[in-house]
Parts: sequence; structure tokens; C-alpha cells
Amino acid sequence: MTDDQFAQFMHVHSGLPREAPGSEETLDLLLRLAGSLPADPRIVDVGCGPGAAAVPLAVKTGGTVIGVDLHEPFLADLASRADAAGVADRVTGLAASMESLPLEPGSVDLLWAEGSIYIMGFDAGLAAWRELLSDDGVIVLTECEWLTDTPSDEAREFWAAYEGMRSTPANVAAAWDAGYRVIATYVLPDSDWDAYYVPLAARIDKLRAEGFDPDVLDAASAEIGVRARNASDFAYTAYVLKPR
Repeated sequence: MTDDQFAQFMHVHSGLPREAPGSEETLDLLLRLAGSLPADPRIVDVGCGPGAAAVPLAVKTGGTVIGVDLHEPFLADLASRADAAGVADRVTGLAASMESLPLEPGSVDLLWAEGSIYIMGFDAGLAAWRELLSDDGVIVLTECEWLTDTPSDEAREFWAAYEGMRSTPANVAAAWDAGYRVIATYVLPDSDWDAYYVPLAARIDKLRAEGFDPDVLDAASAEIGVRARNASDFAYTAYVLKPR
């Protein structure tokens, strides 16, 4: 992706409430599955986007949250969201690459990554983040996966750029090989996709009415269409992982 294409992509995604499928209901479930956390947990949200998870995590756990993202406007959205929720003193934005997080080993009680580990790859992310966890630390992440061995040609073509996309059994095995116990997996419901795609579709319609580049908007719309036509072929799966 060229710098211009990236800028156009980010403009389309500007102002959205979230940057991946998910919901507060799913967040609540995953927190329960993660088990007991310290009284003031140290939380890192990797690829935090505009703060859809980081701010609720601060509210619900009473902990401190570092939201990591390279896109400065997302970090500005995170700060505004934290201020509105009354947790600005416990939520910090950090402009950094997830591939080299400037954090001390053993300093993270809960590492959260919704729809972002694909940037590094599932295996590379788990390998890089393991040393950051405290003795009883936990990773909660979501990863797009195949639900079938025979996806449609359209779905396979759409996801061809993500060569590391696998099935749940394959990722469970990979997590074990990386030194983790898989505490739980959970396939995100269609409503979590709607929470992402409905605002995105509205944003696309608004930009189209304003005369924004139709090719860029068509590409964004195509993603929504692929999911609508092939929902039985792929989904986001949440993982709750602890080092073994």
C-alpha cells in the first residue's frame, strides 16, 4: 500500500467507533474468561484504534491502560473517549510499533489485541509479546480464521493477501507450540461484525455523497459485501491465552 493509498484508507476509517469486529458484550465475556486480575491491573491494548476496547477496559477493571497505535488521530480519539468516560488519568496513548513495544519484560498483566495481531502474524505476535507478561499475565486477542476447509473462491481471493490465515485447530496448536495454554476460544457473533461494518457503511455513503474517490469507496464496500456473502466461511475468533 502506497502512502497515498494508506492516507485514503485512513480517511475512510476516520471517526469510526471501532476498527475491528467486537462489542462491549464480547469484551465482558472475554474479561470473565481471562479470570482474576490484580487489583490495579496493568493493561496494554495493542492496535487500540480509537479506543473501543481500551476505555471500557479501564472502566471495568480499575486498571491502567496503555493504548498502542501508530496512527496519531486514533490516539487523539482514544484520549477524547477516555476523558468522556472519566478515566483520562488511567488511559495513555502510545505511538509505537507492535513489533517492538517499548515496555519492560513482566510489566503487563493483560495484553489485549482486537483484530491486530495479523499485522505481525499470529506466531510472531505470540512470540514477541510473551516476555511482556507478568507471572500470571494473560493475552486476549481476536484473529480472523477459516471456518471451513472449502471456502468460496471469492472469500479465498479476498483473504489471499493474508497468507497466515488459518483455522481454529491450527491456531490452537500454534499457540501451544509458542508456549501458551489456551484457556478459551470464542467465535465472535455476527452482531460484532455489524458493530464494525454498519458505521463503516454509513461513512462510505457520506463520503460518496461528498464526491470522495469512488474507487477507494468501492474497495471498502467490497469488503463488507464479501463478508455478507461468505459469513459461513470465515469469522473472528477470540483467544484467551496464558503462558504454560
